Amino acid sequence: MLETVLRGGPWRLPLLLMLGSWATPAAAQPAAQAPYAGSESCQPCHAEIYSSFRKNAHAFLEADKGRGWAGRACESCHGPGAKHVESLAAADIRNPAKLAPLEADKSCLECHRHQATQVGRIRGSHARNLVACIQCHPIHGTEKVTLSPHPAARINAQCADCHADVWTSFQRPHSHRLAQGAMSCVDCHNPHGGALIRNMRVAGANEPGCLRCHGDKRGPFAFEHAPVRLEGCQSCHEPHGSVNPRMLVRHETSRLCLECHAKLPGAQGALGGIPGGFHDLASPRFRNCTVCHIKIHGSQVNRDFLR
Repeated sequence: MLETVLRGGPWRLPLLLMLGSWATPAAAQPAAQAPYAGSESCQPCHAEIYSSFRKNAHAFLEADKGRGWAGRACESCHGPGAKHVESLAAADIRNPAKLAPLEADKSCLECHRHQATQVGRIRGSHARNLVACIQCHPIHGTEKVTLSPHPAARINAQCADCHADVWTSFQRPHSHRLAQGAMSCVDCHNPHGGALIRNMRVAGANEPGCLRCHGDKRGPFAFEHAPVRLEGCQSCHEPHGSVNPRMLVRHETSRLCLECHAKLPGAQGALGGIPGGFHDLASPRFRNCTVCHIKIHGSQVNRDFLR
């Protein structure tokens, strides 16, 4: 019969399929799922970690039957541990701390991929720079560690470990009150990623996150100041700290305004279209533009932002 099949007999295709199912090598068969040992098996060797994990937010997995990890929460991140329990070899258990960041994040994203705060993780700058979840979120340790919101001072200290240059900016004379613990980095930035550059948070759907606190600057205005709409608050303000009381990117207000409103060579008139003799910058009264242009973020009644 086999010779007939190989020569192209009429039953060639059906018999080949049948013979193929019999001759499938063992390596091609689905591998049996590795057995689980249960969290209790981890306690004898990892008593300190086991005890601290009881205080962790992930400890609810031990009793949550709906997620399928009841009684084996440790193995939800470390993988099946029966082989490790028998051999006690580190090679027989998965340790996220020793994996590449992308591999370590897979365990976290199995549960957290579609949560509101982690939805941008894949395209966030931390992910692109291979900063793993466990570098900011220690899952178990010697102290009580939770995944709930932390005090502002603790968050700022953690961010400052990597962003020392930014933290230094907050030591300038005028800055947001992070150094005093009144707010934290995550009030303005989403460390898991976002749609805006620098992981900036948004307010009111798609508005700059600054408007959550500075609601009086929110439009729409009949007469808009173009940088506010096109470039955002950072075009004029330095949010991390400045030598200017209004946290401007320049020491003097007039120097900032002149970057856009300086007189063009050969043009008639001077600053902002006003005749040349009016805005005499040699006089101190004209060196602070916002003394007159008080509605600089936008006005409902005056195109020159005077009121």
